[in-house]
Amino acid sequence: MAKKLNPLNLNKLQLKTLTLLQELARHPDIARTDTASGNVTIDELPNPHGNHFHIGPRVVMASDATGLHNPSVYVALARKGLVAPTGMVEAPTLTPAGLAYDTGLRDAILHGADH
Repeated sequence: MAKKLNPLNLNKLQLKTLTLLQELARHPDIARTDTASGNVTIDELPNPHGNHFHIGPRVVMASDATGLHNPSVYVALARKGLVAPTGMVEAPTLTPAGLAYDTGLRDAILHGADH
């Protein structure tokens, strides 16, 4: 049997937010890993300039990132065990389950940078 895409039934906003958090967690200049738990805390959320922002060499449209500063999204992700329930919007912490969750959106919302 094929693996079910989105087994936790995250909504579109939650999926986009988790995708962006996963990408931010890949950058050691803004994220730190707790080796004991495997959690990754993101110390700095990006601020859009114009209609987009950058995560490393990738570009994200601001319209795909509306959940990054939405406390309700973090509450839902915490309830599903994908982010730690502390810190949330100020310093979101992805759990190992959140880091590994396949949102299926990485290539759809993270674009190659041309500037």
